[in-house]
Amino acid sequence: MHLRDVTPDDLDAYLRMRCDPVMMAGLGGPLPREGMADKVRRDVELAAADRAWIKMIVPDPAEPGTVAGTVTLWSHDTPHGPMSEIGWMVLPEFQGRGLAKRAVRAVLARAREEVRWDTVHAFPATDNAPSNGICRSLGFRFAEETEVDFAGRTLRVNHWTVDPAQTPLS
Repeated sequence: MHLRDVTPDDLDAYLRMRCDPVMMAGLGGPLPREGMADKVRRDVELAAADRAWIKMIVPDPAEPGTVAGTVTLWSHDTPHGPMSEIGWMVLPEFQGRGLAKRAVRAVLARAREEVRWDTVHAFPATDNAPSNGICRSLGFRFAEETEVDFAGRTLRVNHWTVDPAQTPLS
């Protein structure tokens, strides 16, 4: 597996991940196709400026055009102050291979090496067993079941936290 920065050529992967009802079931349903090109452009700019790590998961480095999903680590403001958050998605045909877990582990390891991002938060849907399992297996601590807003939708999620500098990434 290889992680690389998002590029403008990743529009198709974004459409497949974010506009598909199955992929987005735990995130309130598919997002509209309109505006997705702008989302990719903004993500490319954020990654290039190193304001977010927006990584495409490439299962086989020998086939760099094949994308299995994405893992993203970014910081944003909340009513309680700035928060670092991680999220990931893997396309159905690549699920069950451990790619998401390896990608999340790699990003958290980089955060540890660079002493960046402080405590990292994850918010998988309460019924997303694979993503909650990744959090559990990588040393995240369960904080609470809560509701969050995503793309104008209210989602029921599990709130997990991890400090990459203090947690061994098994």
